[in-house]
Order: sequence, then structure tokens, then C-alpha cells
Amino acid sequence: MKQIRIGTLVKGNTAVEVIPQIIEHGFESFGLTFWQSTGNIDLVETAKKIRAIVDEKDIVIGSLGIFGNPLTGEGDSADSLASWERLIDHAHLFGTNIVAGFTGRLPNCPIDESMTRFAEVFGPLAKRAEDRGVRLAFENCDMHGTWKEGEWNIAHNPTAWEMMFNAVPSDHIGLQWEPTHQMVSLIDPIPQLRKWMPKIFNVHGKDATIAWDIVKEYGIHGPKQFVWHRTPGFGDTNWTDVISILRQHGYEGTIEIEGWHDPVYRDELEMTGQVHGLNYLKRCRGGQFVPNPKEA
Repeated sequence: MKQIRIGTLVKGNTAVEVIPQIIEHGFESFGLTFWQSTGNIDLVETAKKIRAIVDEKDIVIGSLGIFGNPLTGEGDSADSLASWERLIDHAHLFGTNIVAGFTGRLPNCPIDESMTRFAEVFGPLAKRAEDRGVRLAFENCDMHGTWKEGEWNIAHNPTAWEMMFNAVPSDHIGLQWEPTHQMVSLIDPIPQLRKWMPKIFNVHGKDATIAWDIVKEYGIHGPKQFVWHRTPGFGDTNWTDVISILRQHGYEGTIEIEGWHDPVYRDELEMTGQVHGLNYLKRCRGGQFVPNPKEA
């Protein structure tokens, strides 16, 4: 039943210490993430240490992620573009062919005004990825941005996706998708998943709960919160449907739980919630593999 492996995200700079502590919970994959820069981490040595931990357990590294603003290269994102390049070059050492992250955007400008710069940056990155057998996956998080303005990411709306993939027409760029970020925008994730499957390279295991009573009475611009990010198993998404659609389209990637967002299962209950989410997603995947009977 590991055609679609279920895992979790860990910080790349502490993965060597963290993974051994949680590996026995039953995670089948890990996604390694870096915030704005890979920093001074030795990726060759880190890959060697992590592979020594996971390979003997038949666990894979599902993706490497860099989350900054490579379109500006300013401030704390000054190293984001170089970090994309480093992860593309070193992905094979970790045993993955997925490098993910934010596209970046021109700060406080409409999404369409970022497209020229997006093509300037990710055209060469897509070619670099293609040369190394790597695929680039953009997370669909809005980071509190809108169509008109924002600071981090343009890849949170399907109209933007169409513009991005037209600007850089490459089979090596796609999406790191999750239902949460679409539900925050009141988009139905299930038909979107069906439509965009050819471009979905990696999936984050995160869900959302929408308080429709608040939406109907107060709208989405009032003082009352109307949506919460949730760990899978605690939100509104039918993950059996999600995984069925992934299977129907031949998806053989991973689903990594993105923790540290749930308003209830957090702090001392963080890993309790994540392990619940892990077991829930495994059930949605079909549970334990049962072989068919043999016929004469």
C-alpha cells in the first residue's frame, strides 16, 4: 500500500536529529523544508546522514523545499534563488526528484505584474531541473496575499497557474498541492484536484475547517475567523476522495503532513495530532494491503 506514501515535513537543518525520534511512529516518507535559505548546511553530508537513517527502514525523502522570495532576492530572501539551485543540484543525493517552494512575487503588485520576472527566474531553473531529472513544485499557499498584492507567492490561484505554465511551458514545473489553501479562498478542492492532476507533483497533508455559519452571517472580511488550518482527520476534506483521485490518475508520489497549524492539536498535542493524521490517511489509502486469492 506504499504506492502513495504517507509522511510528514521536518526542517532540513534539524532533520538528522528529529527523524530518529519520530521514525517509529510509522511515517513512510519525509519532506525536508528550508525557510528562505539552505544556509550553511552541508547538503552532501546531510543527505548522507539522512539516507543512512531512512534507507534501512524503506522510507523515502518525498521532497526538498525552499520557501522564500526568489523573484526579489532582497533581505532575508537574498539567498532563496541560490538555494533553489543548490537543492536542484543535490536532490539526487537525498533520493528525491522533487524540489518545492514558493514562486516569490514582486511585493505589493498584482500577480500579473510578476509574470515576466517569474519567467526570467524559473525558465532557467526549469531547464536546470530538467537537465538533472528534477521537477519543481510550487506550493499553493497565499501567505495572506491576494491577486492584487502580497509578498511571497503567486501560485495560489488557478488563473495564476495557467499564466505561470504559459510563461514557462515546461513538463518540469508543477504544483505542490493541498486542499487547505484553496478552502481558505472558498474554492472546492475536489474538482480542482481532478482538473489539475497532470500538474500536481507533490501533495501536502493539511486540511481546513470552514465555519459556514460565520461566512453566511458575517462574511469573510469581518472580525470573526471563518476558517482554520487542520491536521488531516480533523478537517472538512474527504481524503478518501483525494487519494482515490490521485490513484485514478496514476500518482505515485508522497503525501507529507504539514503540522504545526492545527488550533487544537498543537503544542504538547502536536505529535498526537500528526500520528492520528498519519493513521487516518493510511485508512483513507485503503488500510493494510490484502493479497487477492490465487485461482487454479
